[in-house]
Amino acid sequence: MEFLSSDYWEQRYQHQQTGWDIGSPSTPLAAYINSIANKEASVFIPGCGNSYEAEYLVEQGFSNVTVIDIAPSPVERLKHKIGNKATILLEDFFEHKARYDYILEQTFFCALDPELRPAYVQKMSELLSTQGKLAGVLFNKQFETNPPFGGSKEEYERLFTQHLHLVKMEACYNSIPPRAGTELFFIATKKHSV
Repeated sequence: MEFLSSDYWEQRYQHQQTGWDIGSPSTPLAAYINSIANKEASVFIPGCGNSYEAEYLVEQGFSNVTVIDIAPSPVERLKHKIGNKATILLEDFFEHKARYDYILEQTFFCALDPELRPAYVQKMSELLSTQGKLAGVLFNKQFETNPPFGGSKEEYERLFTQHLHLVKMEACYNSIPPRAGTELFFIATKKHSV
């Protein structure tokens, strides 16, 4: 799984092979961020890349933002852009330990080998605080070359409900034009044992 390595992603950034980078915050995520009233809530973005969403959170007054990536270039760029206004870590998502009120998913899930998807869902459950929410965008399509790895609503529902409670998973009404009709917006919470 060479495409999971830090070197693989670093090379993609070095050669500007970043087709997932839309140059601005994802519109569905920006709309979701706008709905969060508590600016002191802890917010986490894994596989952050250039993380326009992190910049947007900081601009909106969020004071407890953490982002991670395994590639050094985007981490360094973010440190220059938003510096001490967020915690910016060069780290492997699966090794990360903390609890968050909100976790935002934006093109991280689709970068992972599908074999790691069950581990992703379990890790997200571990990282959510008791009342925490995981929200984000997933591709509702398959791709000819990987990554990105696509999928379907039915597949994601089966996968996510193993460790999380799905509050919402529906077609995005506010995707950017090139992605219109190919994205699902979802919100999931931690499953509580009875």
